[in-house]
Amino acid sequence: MLFNSYGFLLVFLPLTWSIYFLLNKYTSFESGKFFLLLASVVFYSWWNPVYVFLLLFTILFNFIVGRQLSYNKTNFTRKALLVFGVAINLSLLGYYKYCNFFIDNANALLHTGFGMQNIILPLGISFITFQTIAFLVDCYKGQTKEYNLVNYSLFVTFFPQLIAGPIVHHGEMLPQFAQKENKYINYENLLRGSLLVMLGLVKKVVIADTFAIWTNNGFDVATPLNFAEAWITSLSYTFQLYYDFSGYCDMAVGLGLMFNIRIPFNFNSPYKATGIADFWRRWHITLSRFLRDYLYIPLGGNQHGFGRELSNLLIVFVLGGLWHGAAWTFVFWGLLHGMAIIVERLFRLTKIKLPVFVSWLLTFGFVNAAWVFFRATSWADAMKVLKGMIGLNGIVLPESLQRFSLLAKSTIISFGEWNSALLEKPYYSNRILFYLVVFSILAVFFKNSQELLLNSKLRLSRVVLIYSMFLFALVLLGDNPQFLYFNF
Repeated sequence: MLFNSYGFLLVFLPLTWSIYFLLNKYTSFESGKFFLLLASVVFYSWWNPVYVFLLLFTILFNFIVGRQLSYNKTNFTRKALLVFGVAINLSLLGYYKYCNFFIDNANALLHTGFGMQNIILPLGISFITFQTIAFLVDCYKGQTKEYNLVNYSLFVTFFPQLIAGPIVHHGEMLPQFAQKENKYINYENLLRGSLLVMLGLVKKVVIADTFAIWTNNGFDVATPLNFAEAWITSLSYTFQLYYDFSGYCDMAVGLGLMFNIRIPFNFNSPYKATGIADFWRRWHITLSRFLRDYLYIPLGGNQHGFGRELSNLLIVFVLGGLWHGAAWTFVFWGLLHGMAIIVERLFRLTKIKLPVFVSWLLTFGFVNAAWVFFRATSWADAMKVLKGMIGLNGIVLPESLQRFSLLAKSTIISFGEWNSALLEKPYYSNRILFYLVVFSILAVFFKNSQELLLNSKLRLSRVVLIYSMFLFALVLLGDNPQFLYFNF
């Protein structure tokens, strides 16, 4: 079931919310919690009922292993049990997500003829795997314990964060369900949470899905791309991904808040970043936290010399790229970010401080270029866009800008017709420029959702504006694509 669907917004969500709080009020808190667990399982099964059995196996297996890690006091046995539990989780992820990737590469390298498997990637498996691994490690360290199967199951399946995160810790979630004040309707949480859900839907349907038109045609259809078309293609994806993921994060946090559960914010204006490290403190915050706590630090972190620190960073980013998808383009994207953060660390040694604007421009330019590999389905698609961005396919500006470029026209810039496959309709050239200017300004210079709706006083004008945009987004709902991070 998708957040951006009539079934979820008009049926599943209001029914689940109403029944949950009615059960809390008129029966018992345990019955309300059990109902929320069942509703979350139904939410997951809506996409493919068969994979519910995989979800239930994952829950039961990790609950048993975590319980034994909490009970068992023998270090050797506990360490072996932890390794076993992590190995099983990674094996499931490896089979469903990377099996065909390994087969394809084995066939290419060894000239074998292994057949590709007909495997459908279960929704949310990457996030569930990391979340359960974190739980097992925390149980091993004695930092958390859970002896109630319903509680643990709800921790894994709570529908606002089940499919695409954030990657939450057991200690962040379950204590909130036990707090008495969270079991009754909190109208301020309901208002702020519902506004976040509405704003998140607007970001997805009105903004991200519009950028997707130019992104998809630029990457998948149009060829070749001239200078302007290539930049519009790359920037369209840069802002499509931004508003798509930002919209999902808003909806996840908002949905949790409607149930009086504060889910960690996973997105904090990443395009305001003035460095790569700063970018990763803002983008997919809980993934960065997981990779730091459960990979970078166990590898040694920065405790074994500067050279070891840099190699650990590179390993973390390469594996982070592979986590996003089973393709060499994802690995290369991770490698690029790892190399960039190493360059950033080395540059610090010079004690040179760049102006803030220059740091921002370099960071945004790098992130935008690296996203090309993240989006491209092949090396050829990535090269097509990058060649256009550096002008190898000609420099052609929008017709609407011709009157401002008479001098350039007579020198180095040539004008011509836009690629119809990219534009689809003639008026789209102006619409593209409008979208890029307006929504880049909003992303870089304005307050984000958390600052507007959680950390400040609500204004009636703001509420009315968001509600009006939400009604507009509802009208546009149809066969909308799923959130991009559902694919990871």
